[in-house]
Amino acid sequence: MTAGLDRRQFLQRLAAAGLLAVPATGVLAACATGGGGGAPSGGAAGAVSATNPLGVAADAPLDVVIFNGGYGEGYAKAHEAMYTQAFPQAKVNHTATTQISQEMQPRFVGGNPPDVLDDSGAQKIEYANLVNEGKLADLSKLLDAPSIDDPNVKVRDTLLPGTIEQGTFGGKFYGVNYVYETYAIWYSKPLFAKNGWTPPTTWDEMMALSEKIKAAGISPFAYGGTNAADYVIDLNLGAAIKQGGLDVVKNIDNLKPNAWKQAPIVQATQGIEEMVKKGYFLPGSEGLKHTEAQTAWVQGKAAFYVSGSWIENEMKTISPPDFEMTVLPVPVLGPGSAMPATALRTQPAEFFVVPKDAKNVNGGMEYLRIMLGKKGAAAFATETASVPVVKGGTDAVTKKTPALASLSTALGAAGTNVFNWQFRTWYAPFSAALKTETGNLLAGRSTADQYLSALQAVSDKVAGDSSITKYNR
Repeated sequence: MTAGLDRRQFLQRLAAAGLLAVPATGVLAACATGGGGGAPSGGAAGAVSATNPLGVAADAPLDVVIFNGGYGEGYAKAHEAMYTQAFPQAKVNHTATTQISQEMQPRFVGGNPPDVLDDSGAQKIEYANLVNEGKLADLSKLLDAPSIDDPNVKVRDTLLPGTIEQGTFGGKFYGVNYVYETYAIWYSKPLFAKNGWTPPTTWDEMMALSEKIKAAGISPFAYGGTNAADYVIDLNLGAAIKQGGLDVVKNIDNLKPNAWKQAPIVQATQGIEEMVKKGYFLPGSEGLKHTEAQTAWVQGKAAFYVSGSWIENEMKTISPPDFEMTVLPVPVLGPGSAMPATALRTQPAEFFVVPKDAKNVNGGMEYLRIMLGKKGAAAFATETASVPVVKGGTDAVTKKTPALASLSTALGAAGTNVFNWQFRTWYAPFSAALKTETGNLLAGRSTADQYLSALQAVSDKVAGDSSITKYNR
């Protein structure tokens, strides 16, 4: 399931580790005969009707696996209850875990994947690997199905901009990135008011404010170095894209030569190198998990934290009740920026898929259709204080939390000035490289030039590897 590891090798390693309870000869035999591969049957099926447009078998069990991370599992239980209400004869099996790769890879290889998988988190199976190995069902049927709220409106027409693009590989739609995540800098509004600090809109303002924050005995930024140093890439890439425009990120996504050496990226990355040298990151961050770094932040040991819009929900049991997490868009590098300071990176995320070899493919797609209805969207927004990819998905939320209210305001201010990147979704080798190289940069082990050279080397290697499927935007 990973680059350089074929199915036979993977099964052998599983057997050696005791993860497959079958004799070695059985494993090799399965490899020789194709094991659980082959064309999907689609599993259970029922009669198609106006109330059952996807042809779900009413009594077929549904196996749902959820990544139990920043958004928790409560929203999924609400969606499962909606599915049970629609199909009371169906037994829904709910599994919540953070070990997606370790627990799900054996099931994919064994031909027994769940019907719905939230393939997310640090231990996710790389999306590109699942797509390239033919493990996922094409969800075009879901997009063309009537929405659960209005039979005259297709599901595809209920989704926010970028949702379909983000889940499309080579012209086929393989996954619903359910959360309209916003990536930005976060801060405590009361802390800033108490100290008379003004949230910066330019890089120079951010650097000047960081000096004041440091002088007050607080670290300007914290980060989780052991597993989430790459969160900080939103600072340099975000600022570079705002400065140079969307072509900056399209060049990276399209694996163009020297894309990582474009002037705005060099300038922004040198800015991070300067921040490291000036001690603007919380000492000891390199050895912290992201939750530990976030805890230090909400305890007032750092003023800023770079993260996605799941942050409030992830920290809701730890944050002081008056913390008031507030969104700050990444500052622009300077005058003449192609995008305004209010521009935001909004990237549909939390990748929900229906495996091709699932026993209940139609049920899996129906579950996603329920999630993409307004009732399902409102349940998610209420439970997680985050925005789903459904148009009007937060309209039914009567009382917004501070972070959700701030996020709604920021998205309104951004308007159409939003951006994202695809290279990390399309090409698995970038994932580990970003974690390693960003960690080295933030720890002072590498310079901006070394960091960018390392990432350009990854890009060049992917571009020159004919075995890797290429995508374009």
